[in-house]
Order: sequence, then structure tokens, then C-alpha cells
Amino acid sequence: MQTLSTTLLIIGGGPGGYVAAIRAGQLGIPTVLVEGQALGGTCLNIGCIPSKALIHVAEQFHQTQRHSEHSNLGIHVSAPRLDIGQSVSWKDGIVDRLTTGVATLLKKNNVKVIQGWANIVDGKTVEVESAGVRIQCEHLLLATGSQSVELPILPLGGPIISSTEALAPTSLPKHLVVVGAGYIGLELGIAYRKLGVAVSVVEARERILPTYDAELTQPVAESLKALGIKLYLKHSVEAYDATSQHLKAKDADGGEIELECDRVLIAVGRRPRTAGFNLDSLALKMNGSAIAIDDRCQTSMRNVWAIGDLAGEPMLAHRAMAQGEMVAELIAGKHRQFNPMAIAAVCFTDPEVVVAGKTPEMAQQEGLDCLVAQFPFAANGRAMTLESKSGFVRVVARRDNHLILGWQAVGVGVSELSTAFAQSLEMGARLEDVAGTIHAHPTLGEAVQEAALRALGHALHI
Repeated sequence: MQTLSTTLLIIGGGPGGYVAAIRAGQLGIPTVLVEGQALGGTCLNIGCIPSKALIHVAEQFHQTQRHSEHSNLGIHVSAPRLDIGQSVSWKDGIVDRLTTGVATLLKKNNVKVIQGWANIVDGKTVEVESAGVRIQCEHLLLATGSQSVELPILPLGGPIISSTEALAPTSLPKHLVVVGAGYIGLELGIAYRKLGVAVSVVEARERILPTYDAELTQPVAESLKALGIKLYLKHSVEAYDATSQHLKAKDADGGEIELECDRVLIAVGRRPRTAGFNLDSLALKMNGSAIAIDDRCQTSMRNVWAIGDLAGEPMLAHRAMAQGEMVAELIAGKHRQFNPMAIAAVCFTDPEVVVAGKTPEMAQQEGLDCLVAQFPFAANGRAMTLESKSGFVRVVARRDNHLILGWQAVGVGVSELSTAFAQSLEMGARLEDVAGTIHAHPTLGEAVQEAALRALGHALHI
């Protein structure tokens, strides 16, 4: 077995791992990256990017279908036909271009990429048996990501699928049942419904997107109803009979229902990927199912680092990227710590949902006296021209000094407001700063300024 020596060894080529490698390369740190599958990880290959591509296909098909039946815009077209194979090929083309781009950037920055599954020997040594390589390192960075949570009563296979299979369909089912009404389940459930599939959602808790407040998720619930998606809240799945194609579920009182369906999507969450690379050999301190880290992403072992989903919530690609960049700079001798004011979270449902910083409920629980104000998109000109009047922008700010503590929004296209939200929080903006910034007209962003103005008591357009 060949032996290599390097300063930094990274296990995992997802957003956190590859960004850490690129930044390390820029800083002149000898770096080796080990990845058992495709570069880009879950996010690029079977998560963020392909799901948004499928959502785009679904939206285009849905709108064309709508115009073929009735149109307020005066657009009249024939009934559309969907070639799902071509749609998947288009999606795969985007993924291929991005993964190729990552490989090019790694090569450009002198990162040695080893294809194969890593096996940790100790905190300084990793073997990749398939590549016949033993790697000695000064710093070990763990960036193995997360994996879908499976349900023992509904093992994956055949008609029981995870998000991975849902994003690469060779055919569309007649009736899809989604187990789980979190962001993954609803994003894919809505997409499949817009592709013409009958969709039902089974959720054990009492409402959809249970980690967000009810006011914020209400427009999404209304959209699900308008799309014809059937919701079975406070229901837990019991079993699936593949022969009769029936899914059994129970409500909170023990009442049983049976749903006839030919495909079941399990979307009940994700958990850190801690198995398969001999992590136990390090005896690291854990935080539940995740690796415990400090504000520099250091684990309980010196020069062993962990980032991204492996280090627990929030499991967001942009968090992993920021952590990876920081770790590379720390190894290069820079002074850094991971202490962001906010990490925006986005649900690409219909309509979209964005949360950054503190919600009104969080502020109240912390005993903070806050101003809370929202501006509805029904009063926003750009939203009207997009036929998208549902939803609002909401701001949370301290009453005493008007320091903005949080932003929330629900509406079409609000994912693009997440940058403005995070930036205002990171820069310590006050209500007057946002209210006094001239926002371009007509844009959805005007609702951000109007929410700040309303918190100050003088909104202009409501």
C-alpha cells in the first residue's frame, strides 16, 4: 500500500469538504480530499441542486397546464405533454456541469483527490483500500455529511423510496404518499403534484413544517389545499402492502386509514453520517448523534475537525461551506471563530419560506421586548404582476434601540431575500437603516423596507 503525507486530509467532498479543500489550496496548505462517491456530496448530486431543478420543471409544466385550461393573462396553449426522462436528463446535465466545475477548482488549487472510501486508523492516519493508499496527516477534517432517516417498518426498496430516488424518476407514479411534512417532503410533494401526480402527505405532528410558526406556514397550507394535495396530520404510518398497494396509517385516537398508492416517499429527516469510515476509532465526544465541536469546529481531539451535517443542526450546505472555509484559515494560522449572527434557512415550497435570526416566539422566550411588524405581498406591486399576492415579510427588532433581531418571509421568490436578511443581521442593522435605504421599485424587496417602516409606525403603502 502506497503511503502519502499531507498537512490536511479531508474525508468527504460535499459543500463543506470541497470548500475547505479549495480554501486550503489557496492558502498553500498541502491537502488531500477523499470521497467515495461524486464530488459535491448530497447537496450537489442528490439534494439541493437536483431538487431545485425538478421543482423548476414542475412549475413550468404546471403553469403551461394552467394556461391550457384557463388564463387571466390571455395566454392560450395546447395541453402540454411531459417527457420525464428528458427532464431528468436536463437535471443531470446541470449536476454534471457543477461537479465537473468542483473537480476543476480542486485541481487548480493543487488539491489531490482520492476516489474511494476512507477508513480511519487513528487521528493522523487514514487508509483508502480501493485506491491502495495510506495517508498520514497533521490535520484531519471530517466532512461526511448526513443521510436520510429510514423507517424500520417501511424499509427502502421497490415502491418505498427516499429523496434520492424521488429526484431521478424513470416514470411517475399515479399516487405518491409522502411520509413527513418537513421541507424535503413538501418540496418534493408539491413538485410531484405539479407534474400531474396525485399526492397525499402523512405527518405525525399537528401541522406542516412544524419547526416554523403557524402564521408563516399558513400560506403554504393554503397552497397545498389549492393544489389538491391531501394532508393527514397527526397520523403515523403502520405498514405498506406492496401487493394491494395500500399504506396503513393511524391517527392520534387509534383510528386507521388506508391509502391506495403505488409509491411512498420517506422524508422524515436526516441524521449525521457517522458509520462506514471507522469513526469509533477516534473516541470523539458526541452531541447526540452528531460530533461535538467548539466555535472553531475543533472536536475533542487535537487537530481533528468536524464540519457540516456531521456536526449537527442546522444541516445546511451554506453553514458547511462557511465552516470549511474557516477551518482552512485556522490551519493556515489565521484567527477565526464560527459565530454568525444568523444562518438563513429556506424552504423551496410553494410559496417559499425564509427564516433568519430570531422569530417573535424566540424573542419572547428570551424575555426580549420587541417590535414585530409585517408587510403583506398583497400590497406589493411586483407581487401582483407575478400573480403572487399571498404571503408577507416580517421583521423582529428590539423596542429600545431598534436593533433588528430577525426576519421571516413567505411568498413566491422570497428565497432571494435571504441574503438581504442575513446581511442586515450580520452588520447589526437597525430598523432606521433598512427603512432609510432606497429600495428599487417595483421589486419584492420593497416589502422588506415597508416591514421596517411599519415597525417604526409609518409604513407608506398599507
